[in-house]
Amino acid sequence: MTQPQQWTGVGRTETGYVRASNQDALALLNDCGVWLVADGMSGHPAGDLAAQTAVAVATQRAREQSAWLNDHPGGTAEFVADLVTSANQRLHELILAKPSLKGMGTTFVALAMTRASMPVAHIAHLGDSRAYLYRAGQLTQLTRDHTLVEKFVQRGLIDAATALTHPERHILTKGLGMGADMKPELTSTPVTPHDLILLCSDGLTKMLEDAAIAAILSRANGDPHRACHDLIEQALSRGGEDNVTVIVVACRPPAATKD
Repeated sequence: MTQPQQWTGVGRTETGYVRASNQDALALLNDCGVWLVADGMSGHPAGDLAAQTAVAVATQRAREQSAWLNDHPGGTAEFVADLVTSANQRLHELILAKPSLKGMGTTFVALAMTRASMPVAHIAHLGDSRAYLYRAGQLTQLTRDHTLVEKFVQRGLIDAATALTHPERHILTKGLGMGADMKPELTSTPVTPHDLILLCSDGLTKMLEDAAIAAILSRANGDPHRACHDLIEQALSRGGEDNVTVIVVACRPPAATKD
């Protein structure tokens, strides 16, 4: 019989060459099949607190609910959404308790894998941190940016090329800390052996276009360590204008065992 596929995430975060501090945060919960990226809103001095708190709360929640997920493999979408809403609730509580934190917030993207021989990647996100699927030479963006400019694109007011340099391109329409009732957008996709899933802050996508990201992933030949290293280094070499955070998750084929 076959065993569930194994998956491993490799991550790295760097301050870059322009920002004074790193307001990104990440978590690699390989044992739980969960990976997290947060990018604190740079317009507020507590952006780092927002990102770190969100990741810490979601990490604790994932570990608390891991046994439940083993017993409810069909509940992965509910599970990953709960990670985000729990983190948002904690930020809301902090803001209510300390008014000076008003305006504090962070983007958030969470990935959880179903625990099955044919796994499905479930993603919950708020903001413009992204998830991508890389398969057989093709890079597909799985998330939609929650930004004002993305709304303009969706309404046909500007094209995608104009959006890349639009002066309001970094204004978020959704994010953790922006309201107690903020709900994440959910998406899911089946994954196959040798797929790569990329989670990243916009410090990567501001420096590298999708074609450049795809080329780097292609050269990595399925190695998440090399992919993560090369993506970060290339973003830094192009200026490192923002904090940059990358997680690359590699899905491995199940091992065949005898009955």
